[in-house]
Amino acid sequence: MRSRLAFAVALTAAVLIAEVVGGVWTRSIALLSDAAHVLTDLVSLALSFGAVLLAARPVTKERTFGWHRAEVLAALANGLLLLAVSGYLVREAIARLQEPPEVRVAGMLGVAVAGLLANAVIVFRLRGHAREDLNIRSAYLHVMADLAGSVGVVVAAVIMLPTGWYIVDPILGIVIALAVLVGSLRLLKDTAHILLEGVPPGIDLHAAADVIRATPGVEDIHDLHIWTICSNLLALSVHITVGDRTAAARDEIAKAVNDELRVRFGITETTIQTEKEPCRTDELIHLVPHQGEETADPSA
Repeated sequence: MRSRLAFAVALTAAVLIAEVVGGVWTRSIALLSDAAHVLTDLVSLALSFGAVLLAARPVTKERTFGWHRAEVLAALANGLLLLAVSGYLVREAIARLQEPPEVRVAGMLGVAVAGLLANAVIVFRLRGHAREDLNIRSAYLHVMADLAGSVGVVVAAVIMLPTGWYIVDPILGIVIALAVLVGSLRLLKDTAHILLEGVPPGIDLHAAADVIRATPGVEDIHDLHIWTICSNLLALSVHITVGDRTAAARDEIAKAVNDELRVRFGITETTIQTEKEPCRTDELIHLVPHQGEETADPSA
């Protein structure tokens, strides 16, 4: 899998360079917009490849979760960069609508076809692993979207070649740039959700709570937290009341809870505190006070 990802990163980087150079040379805003789309694919692939490499790095006393969260920081930087790039491309395309410049259509078509073929090769190489790994599946879907963008550029070039309707280029450029803009906003929203320790998308906190409560030996639960460390690493902490049981019995219950969470929700990093009775609260979602809030004067 590592070699396939490395190949995909290298080939996508080559496509990006070709489309940027080709877009400037042919004066095609559609090609430059598609290059921005390719940039999203390149970063997605690089993050997937980086996640594989970082997962192999040993943890340290300073970084007990290793370097997994670096993926989220890279995604945040990518989202901010794409936001700026897509905004510039939309503005440039709108300006060209009023007076579309002549485009070197033959060169544009050649670069677009090369990009289409390269993306098709990447899709073929990643297809098998996309069914096994969520991280690879995300990268695979990004490349599929860029494949569609390359098809759009090819169609635009085919239309312009015999007709000379150069206005097609900025129109397609706006469409692709807006798609990149929407994608960048979605990426920023997702990364902000992770950095704010939000419950991972696709996981219902109350459904997870019901699974834990249904585990034999669990009387009730409280103080439940679920969050994301990186795209394929989920974490959970919870306090469970188990009554007056031996240490061995408590360990068996905690293990059963762990197994259920891993199988049902893919949560692998868990901290489960077993208690005879609730230690400080019986609320499922406990309000975590800001520093000094508990000691603040209520009348203030």
